[in-house]
Amino acid sequence: MKDIFDIISRKSSKLTTNTYSTSFSLGIRVFDKKFHEPVYAIYGFVRFADEIVDSFHGYDKKKLLDKFRGDTYEAIRDGISLNPILNHFQWVVNKYAIERELIDLFLESMEMDLEKREHDEQSFKKYILGSAEVVGLMCLRVFTEGNDAEYQKLKPSAMSLGSAFQKVNFMRDLYADQTRLGRSYFPMLKEMTMDDKAKDEIISDIQKDFDHAYKGIRQLPKGAKFGVYVAYIYYLSLLKKLKRTKASVIMNRRIRIPDSKKYSLLIISAVKSLLRQI
Repeated sequence: MKDIFDIISRKSSKLTTNTYSTSFSLGIRVFDKKFHEPVYAIYGFVRFADEIVDSFHGYDKKKLLDKFRGDTYEAIRDGISLNPILNHFQWVVNKYAIERELIDLFLESMEMDLEKREHDEQSFKKYILGSAEVVGLMCLRVFTEGNDAEYQKLKPSAMSLGSAFQKVNFMRDLYADQTRLGRSYFPMLKEMTMDDKAKDEIISDIQKDFDHAYKGIRQLPKGAKFGVYVAYIYYLSLLKKLKRTKASVIMNRRIRIPDSKKYSLLIISAVKSLLRQI
């Protein structure tokens, strides 16, 4: 019975999300239940693609990514895949009419990670669009549930939020990206080094993304608003911690928010929600 396989697929996406991301899992839990499975499906898909380019050292990454791309489109076309993650993803794509263009842009950004080691302004913007902004748009398709007018209205803010999250990730993981993967994403970092002046410029740019995104968060449907706000507060707190941290420290270790702090942020967000401050 395919129903059983679909259950396995849903559980696979949820397990992937919970295993790889505490903060993202926390945000999903406070969504309306109807959004849980679709967002798990999206995260599972993007996580697997990211793992190919970031973790599968010693294997032919391009071959694996090309196969993943082909299997993705085949799953969407056929409405089924023996890969549980792709089986769940094709369901959300077909149910919520997620555009193929968004999937194309995402996979293109993953392909950039196979070769690109440093970025100029143009390639950086393209990478941010494909790796983060379009993921926000996939989720927005879910949250607006077929209301295209609402989707178009909230689209710019969703893209800003995805951009902010990704740039914070880049700063947080600067040490790991450079030492383990040999990558430098920010165009202003020459020879893969960062001083406090460059750090402040980057943080100022990220803050603009957060400010623009917040306007859209306040207009999200009720069942999605709180979950997105929790993720927003977590990443904003991480940005503030990065702002307080010397560039030399960021260059030598991964910056993170302890799990206990994440849960306290959830409580603070809940109180603000009850007081209708968001």
